[in-house]
Amino acid sequence: MTAKNAATVGFWGVRGSTPTVDRANSRFGGNTPCLEVVAPDGTRFILDCGTGLRMLGNRRTRTHAHKGIDAHIFLTHYHWDHIQGIPFFAPLYAPQHRFQFYSSRSKHLDNGSLRQVLESHMAKPYFPVDLSQMPAARDFIEVEGGDSFEINGTKITARWLNHPQGCLGFRLENSAGIIVYATDNEPGVPALDASLRELTAGADIFINDAQYSPEQLAGSRKGWGHSSWLEGVKIAQEVGAKHLVLFHHDPDSSDKVVDGLLREARQKFPNVWAAAEGMVMTLDGDGLGVDIRHARTVRRRDARFSATVSGEGEDGKSFEERTFIRDVTLQGAFLYLAHRPQLQSEMKVAMEAPAQAGHQGSHIYLRGYVVRREPGPEPHLTGVGLVFTEELDPDPTTG
Repeated sequence: MTAKNAATVGFWGVRGSTPTVDRANSRFGGNTPCLEVVAPDGTRFILDCGTGLRMLGNRRTRTHAHKGIDAHIFLTHYHWDHIQGIPFFAPLYAPQHRFQFYSSRSKHLDNGSLRQVLESHMAKPYFPVDLSQMPAARDFIEVEGGDSFEINGTKITARWLNHPQGCLGFRLENSAGIIVYATDNEPGVPALDASLRELTAGADIFINDAQYSPEQLAGSRKGWGHSSWLEGVKIAQEVGAKHLVLFHHDPDSSDKVVDGLLREARQKFPNVWAAAEGMVMTLDGDGLGVDIRHARTVRRRDARFSATVSGEGEDGKSFEERTFIRDVTLQGAFLYLAHRPQLQSEMKVAMEAPAQAGHQGSHIYLRGYVVRREPGPEPHLTGVGLVFTEELDPDPTTG
């Protein structure tokens, strides 16, 4: 159950086209699309069933070990990256759970019902266990672009998007605000462009396909059914969306590439986020809170290293500050700052190793990525969690 009048959006899979385990893009995550939205009344919505669904299922199996899960699952379309987690979703193998699946009929099968499409996905020779052997209760509800209906106080609106073989975008609207999920869409068809803007109007959170750069979209990737950060920014500005989330990252886009796309987008529209596995957005009608629970957590070691850090604040202004590293891991560090840096922003750290007898202390120059903020021990301080992304040249002027 979420806090009164608050909804949460949890990101379990954010990668497009195919899952990837490359170390170069592990920070944002390599699982394919899956989101979980929890409405203020506790109703659960799952948006798409990519490989991120497996991790969501494992987590919910632990947290709901003694009570059933009742969730509404919305599939935007049937391409592999949006359904390949279903066979590995542990709650489907337990009878105490119940799931309602929603999506459109397929025009590419003789019997293109939602149920038939999912049964075909798990039929021989593609998978050893078929859908009928899953004991969880299941219902199948077919929806089309233009449909609008209500589930426990959340209004759902579906609209067609421009994608090969079709794709649905969904708008979820309740007392906490408006969440729009519009993955796998490409600009260029006027009627569908207008439909997407209608779907997104006034959204508090607009989750949009940003698989390609504007240059790729105008060139070799044109016609592949995806969008860019620039198109998302244009829509958000036109329709008054408050926050834009770049989603469906290309499997060949490293963390550094996504960082670069995010920086470019924020130069034109400040309230932009790059979807990352473990990121949770909380919407309560008064504003938006963002938490990024980075997957690579290890035991912290107490430390007190002097450091100079530089970064960008929430106000968009650069800052430099002297501080102490309070604790450190092989992947990151935690420190307190008088400045309040932007989440998902870059920070440079010049860390001073303590001097030893007869030797001066040395410096380590690192580039980090802000994944967490929390209140500090004093009102003017902010606790900041960093993930280190690379070691910089010893001469900080070249970094």
